[in-house]
Amino acid sequence: MITISQNNHLVNAAVMGEFTLADFKAFEEQSLYKLKTPGSLNLLLDLRGMIDYTVDVAWEEIKFFSREHNHDFSRIAVVTDDQWITWQAWLSRLFVDADIRAFSDYDEAQTWAQE
Repeated sequence: MITISQNNHLVNAAVMGEFTLADFKAFEEQSLYKLKTPGSLNLLLDLRGMIDYTVDVAWEEIKFFSREHNHDFSRIAVVTDDQWITWQAWLSRLFVDADIRAFSDYDEAQTWAQE
């Protein structure tokens, strides 16, 4: 399950349980809508409650961020306690122009993403 909110130039998404393709499509739809507005867009991804994700989500994420929208985001904050997800965020820096940082503290991530 995913919850998504928007505030000015920030899309805030939180995943609970399994991250499914339907969840990613909802995230993608909200992000694409927000990308139509002038200015840069930042993302705050709270993945602390994510238990797992499906293979098709991984593929869609790669396509969305590295092939289709690799220049469209300024900052991407990933909130997680999982070292594997932290490593994936670090690796994503090779394919996306955005400044991507992993945080364990939600408030720090939100403050940084809103700047």
